[in-house]
Amino acid sequence: MQEKKKNIEILPTVPMRGTVAFPHMVMHFDIARDMSKKAVEDALRKDRRLFLTAQRDVLIEEPEVKDFHEIGVVAEIRQTLKTPDDTIRILVEGKYRARLTTLTKHHGVFYSEVARMPLNSRETVDEVEMFAIVRALKDMYERYSRLFPRMPKEVMVSVMCQDDPMRLYEAIAFNTMFEYKDKQLLLEESSLYQRLRLLYEILLRETQVLELEKEIHDRTQENIDQGQREYFLREQLRVISSQLHEETGEGEDDADSYAERICALALPQESEEKLLKEASRLQHLPMASQESYVITNFLDTCLELPWHELSEENTDLQKAAEILDADHYGLKKVKDRILESLAVRVLNPELKGQILCLVGPPGIGKSSIGKSIAEAAARKFVRVSLGGVRDEADIRGHRKTYVGAMPGRMIAAMQQAGTRNPMILLDEIDKMSNDYKGDPSAALLEVLDCEQNHAFRDHYLEIPFDLSQVMFVATANTLDTIPAPLLDRMEIIELTSYTREEKFQIAKRHLVSKQLDAHGLRPAQCRIEDDVLYELIDSYTSEAGVRKLERAIGAICRKTAKAIATGERKRVTVKKKDIKSYLGIPKYLPDAQNRKNAVGEVNGLAWTSVGGVLMPLEAIVLDGKGAVEITGSLGSVMQESAKLAVSYARSVAKEYGIAPDFHTTKDIHIHAPEGAVPKDGPSAGVTMATALISALSGIPVRADVAMTGEITLHGKVMPIGGLREKSMAAYKAGIRTVLIPEENRADLEEIDDIVKEHINFLPVSRLSEVLDAALERPERPPASATGNSKKKRTEKPSIRA
Repeated sequence: MQEKKKNIEILPTVPMRGTVAFPHMVMHFDIARDMSKKAVEDALRKDRRLFLTAQRDVLIEEPEVKDFHEIGVVAEIRQTLKTPDDTIRILVEGKYRARLTTLTKHHGVFYSEVARMPLNSRETVDEVEMFAIVRALKDMYERYSRLFPRMPKEVMVSVMCQDDPMRLYEAIAFNTMFEYKDKQLLLEESSLYQRLRLLYEILLRETQVLELEKEIHDRTQENIDQGQREYFLREQLRVISSQLHEETGEGEDDADSYAERICALALPQESEEKLLKEASRLQHLPMASQESYVITNFLDTCLELPWHELSEENTDLQKAAEILDADHYGLKKVKDRILESLAVRVLNPELKGQILCLVGPPGIGKSSIGKSIAEAAARKFVRVSLGGVRDEADIRGHRKTYVGAMPGRMIAAMQQAGTRNPMILLDEIDKMSNDYKGDPSAALLEVLDCEQNHAFRDHYLEIPFDLSQVMFVATANTLDTIPAPLLDRMEIIELTSYTREEKFQIAKRHLVSKQLDAHGLRPAQCRIEDDVLYELIDSYTSEAGVRKLERAIGAICRKTAKAIATGERKRVTVKKKDIKSYLGIPKYLPDAQNRKNAVGEVNGLAWTSVGGVLMPLEAIVLDGKGAVEITGSLGSVMQESAKLAVSYARSVAKEYGIAPDFHTTKDIHIHAPEGAVPKDGPSAGVTMATALISALSGIPVRADVAMTGEITLHGKVMPIGGLREKSMAAYKAGIRTVLIPEENRADLEEIDDIVKEHINFLPVSRLSEVLDAALERPERPPASATGNSKKKRTEKPSIRA
């Protein structure tokens, strides 16, 4: 134990980048980092000894404990010299090997507790084996030195004269340019015999690399010399030919090769003649001319196209359905339409003209659906981004006579696919524009027309190419900017915004696992409860798709990864009460809602681009002269609905106990909360009428009822849109009864099952039915939306979902 303590020292440490020191080796190197300078100064103040160890990664400026090699050398500083650029050049001599046991940092200097290691381990090696490795090492070094440029003759002589194994090892290792990693391996080896074997392996590898480099250099030089010779001969031949007016026959071999490949394609006669004509022109052009380069590129492009290659399509509809269901939750209409297309292709493979256009708000997965379609149909997938395209040549290509001409995006997509029947996704087709260079949407008319695209002519190719086997799928956020002729060529499939339940299922099935993988977490390390996902959807995101939701989940995963990486936690279960500490205060408040039966306050339903919302409306009656005040950033359509409500209230004033002259003696104020948000649309007609009649009659409105529908002057309830999103908003708010127009009864099939389980939908055709259901009138009970009423019902029965 005492002996071990004697062998342990604490020395200032210099991490060396790209350099390795050995015992008995005298070397010099420059020091530029402050921590290394301080270590040298500290050593000079004491016994001039340093611990030198190689840095694992030479690019790291501020190394840590893990960045040091454990085996290094204790060295003595012989000389130091400060240079004008503020670096220190030191001369050191390696004393002995040492192992780093503990590394500390004090006042910017690394101090290592090192244990001295013997130079050679005790081993018994046969003398014959040692003699053999020494001789083999000399032979290999002689072979290496002949290949290594500028090898000093003195070093060569000193190595070849050595017979002592240790001195031979030092002579080679100290004076040969090896990688620092190889030198570190030599330093760490304790056995002399094993060091010699390792040195032989390194020399063998380096010799083979040098031989290969020499071979490559010789071949390159030979090719250059041959190329220069051919160039001069060709130039002389061209001058002689031009003087004698004779054809040189130059490029004949290339032209014949192209002609053979063109004939092998078995193209239509027109196309074949065009390509053969271009190939024949090569025979009369100098190889180095610009026109020869243009023709060669043109022929190469044409020959690389998949003229006859067809990939085998998927005929297993069950497998296709499983792929679509695995990749995306919901989207039943889209999946059904895709499976229908595949089914028709199975029965009639020659069918053409199936061009789908997926339209919906950003973030709902239109582009990823396109990739899933290609996987389900077993077709090659190519994405063509059309956002910002404003040049017709992007679609049709440039004439090959232009400098830098190239084919258009459609032909480039076919080259990328390598097959004639891929699935091409035309992404963001509504983002195209036009300028003086042409209208790219007009160029797409031929691409997407099944009657024309079997002979699509790209400006670069100038010969027809068949696009009729391609399955085109386009995506767009809106149809407003797509020209009518282009829109007429596509079948529109509208994707609505995701409901709250759909977002939850997508997050649970796809987004959580995706983000866990992206952040290097295992499911056992991070578990996110269902309540957390609902809270993220309700209070931290407001969108049609799930991009913000995915980013919010990613933020939770990052903080979890930090806690696990720093050792604070081994596993994390994220609960609803923890969200605030992860993401801060909620960014979105719950929808405003009337929670108690009140006079003049009605829960309406509205559609927005990010889903349905609850939109309460208030009405109050004041003494006045018949003025009608409308506030809350209401658009012109909603203001007209308010006027209709006033007129209808006058027509039914007697029935509800309203003063007949209220329109001359009372002022009416109708308000929609959240006045900073613009609101418009006809579906708030029933809500305004109900609020107004309640305020005029003094009859409270039921707080558990929400409604939507457009009204006419005679009290008819007209159909509306966005019922699916509006119903989800009512379910989220805890509404029990929703009044909908009778003509929207068929739309109930699209309502989520979970919503149908908790909400009674009451279809109505007249405003009187709305009032009967929404107002508290003991003498005239509203129509029951359930099957518990014992009275015979005279109104249309409600649908119990």
